[in-house]
Amino acid sequence: MSIRVVKLGSPRTADEGTRIGTVRRPPRGVPKTEFVSGNWYDVWYPNLAPSADTMKMGQTAETPTQWQAFEKAYRQEMKAPDAARTIDLLAALSQHANFSIGCYCDNEAHCHRGILKRLLVDAGACMAEG
Repeated sequence: MSIRVVKLGSPRTADEGTRIGTVRRPPRGVPKTEFVSGNWYDVWYPNLAPSADTMKMGQTAETPTQWQAFEKAYRQEMKAPDAARTIDLLAALSQHANFSIGCYCDNEAHCHRGILKRLLVDAGACMAEG
């Protein structure tokens, strides 16, 4: 049992389980009826997405210092009680079920999902390889 971190819209793996979209907005130009069949997500959960202002910091970060500022801001948001409880819940569920979390970004290393993955690991989550 584990959590897989994915790029939303990418092909699913056989054992991926429920795909959770941790994004601020649904995919543009995609009808709701195609969110699942298009491999976007099964459940939209924007509660773990960066706030609009923090997301802009990440999207415009061009230097390591700017990216560090984004990461610090996002980590601070994830310390809020609702976000922190959600991370703890997902970490606990990963001991008993397969599911995935994701975002649209091409590069996980320059995306909030990479930070979220580390937060989940710190909370004791079982993470899938690859």
